[in-house]
Amino acid sequence: MVQGTSSHAGKSLLVAGLCRAFAREGLRVRPFKPQNMSNNAAVTADGGEIGRAQALQARAAGCPPSRLMNPVLLKPQSNTGAQLVVDGKVIGSVPANHYHAVKSELLATVLQSFELLSQDADLIIAEGAGSPAEVNLRQGDIANMGFAMAADVPAVLVGDIERGGVIAAIVGTTELLEPAERAMLKGYIINKFRGDPTLFDNAHPILEARTGLMPLGVIPWFEGASRLPEEDVLGLARIRPEAEGKLKIVVPRLPRISNLDDLDPLLAEPEISLTVVEAGRPLPPCDLVLLIGSKSTIADMESLRTAGWDIDIKAHCRRGGHVLGLCGGFQMLGLTIADPDGIEGPEVETAGLGLLGVTTLIRGPKTTIESAGMDLLHNTEVRGYQIHMGVSSGDGRLRPMLELDGRPDGAISPDGRIQGCYLHGLFANDRFRSDYLRSIRDITMSEISYEVGVEQALDDLADHLKGHLDLERLFDIAASRQSQRH
Repeated sequence: MVQGTSSHAGKSLLVAGLCRAFAREGLRVRPFKPQNMSNNAAVTADGGEIGRAQALQARAAGCPPSRLMNPVLLKPQSNTGAQLVVDGKVIGSVPANHYHAVKSELLATVLQSFELLSQDADLIIAEGAGSPAEVNLRQGDIANMGFAMAADVPAVLVGDIERGGVIAAIVGTTELLEPAERAMLKGYIINKFRGDPTLFDNAHPILEARTGLMPLGVIPWFEGASRLPEEDVLGLARIRPEAEGKLKIVVPRLPRISNLDDLDPLLAEPEISLTVVEAGRPLPPCDLVLLIGSKSTIADMESLRTAGWDIDIKAHCRRGGHVLGLCGGFQMLGLTIADPDGIEGPEVETAGLGLLGVTTLIRGPKTTIESAGMDLLHNTEVRGYQIHMGVSSGDGRLRPMLELDGRPDGAISPDGRIQGCYLHGLFANDRFRSDYLRSIRDITMSEISYEVGVEQALDDLADHLKGHLDLERLFDIAASRQSQRH
């Protein structure tokens, strides 16, 4: 199990790289994360829902994503509550204090998923969440040491040297663990090192003396990380706010923004500048305003209005600009959004932007499916996934944007400049990306294959780890679990 001294220490990417590295050795590798908190989710072939990081890790391992890989997923809907997904299905919404009171009841589900996954694997690489040193959350823990001890899984600790204070972070983390928990830790990894890694050589004896842990490697900063999908909203920080490009795309950053993977293929295009605008700033002049997914569409619609972005978007449309809404963004483009059952929060109805003639009713069951079909405007094949609550209807649906699985989806304004649909992953379709963007502005597309680029980035990441980690010792640590159990 890969645990970290903090969130965003690089655990998810590290697990993905290890999955690819060991899979290339001929092993059946499976990723596992007992508890995840993220609004960036993926769907499995059987209609389950898991964290997008685990889907990428599964891809790295060369296997299809499974609901077993992430049995508990929390999707924040507010500052104090989240939608709870267990075994791939929505259970309901829970306030934070209630979840921490009942999470220990989910341990049986977590262990069952782990054991079922183990039946089809030579090696499982599990990922912790946050840090095992969060002692205020230790009671009933299923995300870090609570799981590791219950499943008897040895762990390694990852420290992010980019943050500074990595020696104190590793020592402090081990000091805050109980003796039985410390016994589960077998080594440490220094991640995101810039410069000469030999400069860290004299720190190893200090760490070994203080913690008793063996050093497993110092990983230099991996530039290729920008070619891989980001796990959470922190990844927006890597988007250059003033990037140069002939076609300018603006994305309003709403509080519950989700499914950031819709942006990744755009970042790979050299003639596109993509700007994520923070609240408090007006939307700058651009060719395309892109509204991506939201975990709480009504609350985010209100935030968009509070920021004054509704005025900016309508002015953009009057100037002849284009707007595309994906999933929650599509719902915001309509006339109204209603949540009579309080699925996303308080029972409420709000006005949308009124740019497409559709109304949305937030209701269950949740749609979580992989879909394929056609972009009707350009007659281009598309595929991706749907993951949403709500059904949209109205006259605007008479001009659908897509045909998915034999049924119309989305809507297009009469002049074709405003479009919306429920399909995530649109821009990962190379032909669609080229046809759609060139219909807005005549630019030279890169002719890249986005999916091929992701595969190459995973291979490069595996090579990077192989050059700087003791993979043989890591495998021995994993194998020690079996030898101890037998």
